[in-house]
Amino acid sequence: MNHKKGFTVLELLICILFVGIFVVLFFLQKTNIDAMDRDEQRKIAINAMFYSLEEGFYTEHNYYPEYIEDAEALPWMDPNLFTDPYGTNLWVEGSNYRYQATNCTDGECQQYTLRATMEKEEDYLKTSRN
Repeated sequence: MNHKKGFTVLELLICILFVGIFVVLFFLQKTNIDAMDRDEQRKIAINAMFYSLEEGFYTEHNYYPEYIEDAEALPWMDPNLFTDPYGTNLWVEGSNYRYQATNCTDGECQQYTLRATMEKEEDYLKTSRN
């Protein structure tokens, strides 16, 4: 009897097919996890802005700013948090973050809304407390 050792072509194709399926599933799951991580980063940034506006700016000035044009507007928070996960700052068009002040008179506003555009869930909103 003449027995050869090794794998048949069919066995190799089945193994390659299974490996391919696992690789595709891995990258699909990784993409999903990365998007959820970016959403979490957005929530952290919006919460930091919210508490800086409430505990810092409003406490000091008794009003909210009409615009946030740079990181110096809220020195109570890490300036890196003004940049969304794609590298766009809050005050630049196309950012995932938006600040909208309302009831403004001469640059002094009574209310605002902070919004982050999310990938895996609805927009994340924070509104003024006062």
